[in-house]
Amino acid sequence: MSVLLKVRNLKAGYGDQTVLRGLDFDLVEGGATTLLGANGAGKTTTLRALCGMTRRSGEIVLDRAPIAAKATEEIVRLKVAHVPEGRGTFATFSVEENLRLGAITRSGGGVGADMERVYGYFPILRERRRQQAGTLSGGEQQMLAIGRALMLRPRLMLLDEPSFGLAPMVVAELFEMLDRIRREEKVTLLIVEQNAELALGIADYAYLLETGTIVRSGASADIREDEGVRRSYLGY
Repeated sequence: MSVLLKVRNLKAGYGDQTVLRGLDFDLVEGGATTLLGANGAGKTTTLRALCGMTRRSGEIVLDRAPIAAKATEEIVRLKVAHVPEGRGTFATFSVEENLRLGAITRSGGGVGADMERVYGYFPILRERRRQQAGTLSGGEQQMLAIGRALMLRPRLMLLDEPSFGLAPMVVAELFEMLDRIRREEKVTLLIVEQNAELALGIADYAYLLETGTIVRSGASADIREDEGVRRSYLGY
């Protein structure tokens, strides 16, 4: 399988603080990759750096196209969708208005058809389409955030803590849907997730971060069997 995203010597931080200290990693097209690590390891900063939301240096290449250091608009143009921690929905806008915002940078038609596709994945959003996003349950808001990202017709989706604050049953359903979306939409996933067992269950490949450095990487099945990972992140 071909590499969609290549990252080399990625350094990033905020102000004078350096968080990422030279990351190298690849994302395979159509695959799912997870970033694991404790709070403060640099997982969220990695996603923000890819989106041009932090100070950064290093090389980021998406499908052979280098991405400049300040590239938020370029990232959107290249069909990279970011689902931030906390969902980031527009609380006073309706579900339908939030979805339409996801397609605002696109040219051409097909918005209505894409909205129907999102409703196919998340039927509850169709029922709530006139409802203000801020009145949805936490799980419904996360569905809306993912649906809005799909409206971009993304090649790569960056998801930051999609399970945060959700009930276990809702989380299980959400991750099943993410796996279905990956297969049916041919979208590449990069997932930051505190629930390591859950993340390793959906991902093909994993990187383990400690203090802004990748200290372990490999196939998810191999990472799951690593004694240190089991003890520190899986609880057995």
